[in-house]
Amino acid sequence: MRISGGGARGIPLRVPKGDAVRPATDALRQAVFSSLAHRIPGARFLDLFAGSGAYGLEALSRGAAEGVFVENNFQALGCLRQNLAAVCKSLGRGEDGVAVLAADATKAPLGHGAAPDLIFIDPPYDLIAGIAPGLFARLEAMLAPSSDAVVVFEMPGEMELAPPGWTCRKRLGKGGRQPTVAFFQRVAGA
Repeated sequence: MRISGGGARGIPLRVPKGDAVRPATDALRQAVFSSLAHRIPGARFLDLFAGSGAYGLEALSRGAAEGVFVENNFQALGCLRQNLAAVCKSLGRGEDGVAVLAADATKAPLGHGAAPDLIFIDPPYDLIAGIAPGLFARLEAMLAPSSDAVVVFEMPGEMELAPPGWTCRKRLGKGGRQPTVAFFQRVAGA
């Protein structure tokens, strides 16, 4: 697994051994970032259930200004910190403006700094049905009323989410039992 684009393109990403994380595939991340290309430069991101940090690190590589990674698995946190250091070194930048929170993404304080422009959510698939409503409600409360932030939510292709006050603008992936990504934005006036 590697960073697929931007200034740190080609940097390998460490992942913990075992099944502690299910990293986003390179092809799916490339599709996501092709769709988001105009939103990345200067963006602030929030990477929930960060695992190895693949989504947020890809955003940094492609020009995001700052962000927050939230992960609670000890092994994944070690890999994430090593990956962050490698990407920042490749980009010739420090880690200022980037935070790693060792916390449960369903309970972590989401108001860390300015409201994000991009929110990446890649939870364990078996938890999605139980946590998605609460996550979207917390994001709604965190984002400014005028925010046009995009929530990038990875889930299995057979799953559908319809959080109140949000609309799915786009879905990437081949459906079925394959990973897919849905792009959600708040409904105007909701």
